[in-house]
Amino acid sequence: MREIKFQAWDLDAEQMYNWESIRQHFHEHLDHPRVKVRQYAGLNDKHGKEYYDGDILRNERGAILEVVFDGGCFYVEGYDPLSKRIVNEPLSSFGSWSEIIGDKYRNPDLLLEATK
Repeated sequence: MREIKFQAWDLDAEQMYNWESIRQHFHEHLDHPRVKVRQYAGLNDKHGKEYYDGDILRNERGAILEVVFDGGCFYVEGYDPLSKRIVNEPLSSFGSWSEIIGDKYRNPDLLLEATK
């Protein structure tokens, strides 16, 4: 069973908060439109960094993909320029041999570059 953890991105402060900070300071604000809660996927990248929905990863082929939580599952979505195809596959297929290079809140430019 995977560990259940969360992070929260505060759009106003432009800061990511860990689960302990959320529990202590933001428990009454989690349903606020300016706070984006991110769930831990239960998997780590090749450097041991934890995957959360909204993370951006680079796989061994150089494709830049986003971690998405949908329908109770974690997926990666994006475009693979080598195979020239859209990727929409379970995170578990990519997780341990890819690396997190940012997230869609702090590094939205990474996703824009991936579509060029």
